[in-house]
Amino acid sequence: MVETITLRHLGPDDFDCLMKVPEGLFDEAMDPVQARAFLDDPLHECVLAFSDDLAVGMATGTVLLHPDKPPAMFINEVGVRDDFQRRGIGRRVTEKLMDIARARGCEGIWLGTESDNTAALALSRSMDGDEVDGVYFGWDDGI
Repeated sequence: MVETITLRHLGPDDFDCLMKVPEGLFDEAMDPVQARAFLDDPLHECVLAFSDDLAVGMATGTVLLHPDKPPAMFINEVGVRDDFQRRGIGRRVTEKLMDIARARGCEGIWLGTESDNTAALALSRSMDGDEVDGVYFGWDDGI
């Protein structure tokens, strides 16, 4: 039997959908205040992948505005439930998020990950992005 995965681009009216995502896909349990703020902010985007009614994959991004150049998108995170990994779901939600960014006029799309995150590195490398050597900093234990 072929598994059907459907993608859903969330908007402000999808609060209930986001709140029903069981733990294990995002890093933490849903926080209703943060979920509402995220969905209501026009600069934030979320794509969920579903197998039947279960959210099995996600990608979130933020449109970054600059005073001197076109907008860009920072891909905040990509996640796939353990039981659904290595099926192309991470790639699909990331590509959908990138399509959304381009439709919004973003001329740069980028993300950062830890050097030991083999799954994230494999996904990004498989999508033919430009791998840039750099330095990663974090503050306030937010990483």
